[in-house]
Amino acid sequence: MLPLQVIDGFLLQYNVGQALLLIFILATVGTLPLKSRRIIAANVTVFGLVFIMTPQALAPMHYLFLGIVLLVVGPVLWVTAER
Repeated sequence: MLPLQVIDGFLLQYNVGQALLLIFILATVGTLPLKSRRIIAANVTVFGLVFIMTPQALAPMHYLFLGIVLLVVGPVLWVTAER
């Protein structure tokens, strides 16, 4: 296990938006082997909500716009997914 100081020292170089974007990309890549568009749509929608609810003091404004786009794309993916 890594000590918390190492993790904290690494994360201090980045803002919260960048860390959330990395987690979103890793979560999306992790769901690709499941080949379920509904799971990907749920992932996109949840991260859209997370990006929108992140305080603007912690992340730049463009992550808010990314959250809005993800909240539009997520339900579209859900509706177009086959059962």
